[in-house]
Amino acid sequence: MLLAVMERRATASLALVAFAGLPALARGQDHEPRRWTHLPVDTNVVAATGLWSTGDLAFDPVLRIDDANVEMKTFVLSYTRYFELFERTARVDALLPLQDGRWEGRVDGVPTTVDREGLADPAIRFSLALTGAPALEAKEFQEYRRAHVVDTTVGVALEARLPLGEYDDDKLINLGQHRFALAPQLGVLHLRGPWSFELTGSTVFYTDNRSFFGDTTLSQEPLFTVQSHFVRTFENGCWVSAGVAYGWAGETRVDGVSKDDERSNLLWGLSFGFRIGANQAVRIGYVRADTLTDVGSDTHNPFIAWSFRF
Repeated sequence: MLLAVMERRATASLALVAFAGLPALARGQDHEPRRWTHLPVDTNVVAATGLWSTGDLAFDPVLRIDDANVEMKTFVLSYTRYFELFERTARVDALLPLQDGRWEGRVDGVPTTVDREGLADPAIRFSLALTGAPALEAKEFQEYRRAHVVDTTVGVALEARLPLGEYDDDKLINLGQHRFALAPQLGVLHLRGPWSFELTGSTVFYTDNRSFFGDTTLSQEPLFTVQSHFVRTFENGCWVSAGVAYGWAGETRVDGVSKDDERSNLLWGLSFGFRIGANQAVRIGYVRADTLTDVGSDTHNPFIAWSFRF
């Protein structure tokens, strides 16, 4: 087993590099269009998303880990509600991810494998429109949209990842991170007829994991991210989007010792959404995640999502 071989030879430095090799989509950076979409208050949306991640992992050569790759299946249940706050539109999202992953590679030339299955860290996000996006009921909302073909919304949000995922401090690779991650966000949504442009900047702050592998403490500097999306909506309710995201910094330390492992990750993706009846929709898409450093992960991430609005 990969875990057994690595644990016999591991130090805190080795543990950290293994941690950093996990897919970027599961470790603080995301790629999500339409997060600032304006909808009527009292709107609820439940959704189920399936994401399949496959790709290569690159470790520091001194660790003698090569030909490493990961296969991860992620299933996410989510709930969204729009409501009024200070006469503006507010939104809350709750996400519950379940994962089934396999890591394979060669350690000192020996083929090894490790498997993990269970709950990953859930997330809660709260957002509020500061300008634009007034809080409106369904009928008023339709009138507002007809009268504002060109419109701009500026909003703020706070996302929190909760340390409730599967975690064992005797293992190098876990689905949960055993620490909080808090991400304040600032976003802009500009509508022009059927076109929309979104820009989101965020900073992810991490609390310490004081039960890291080898009875050590893992700390991490903030991770900075920015992403933008272009969306085209059609009269039948279908829409397509193209977007790109970049994340950088986020250097880690184990027991105060810097690992000189700042992130530099590029994500890009495409999405297509269409309605099924009046209240249901399906979205399919693909996200590519690339590390721009010598150590990290390069993954392919196709997905499909179903949502029900009420």
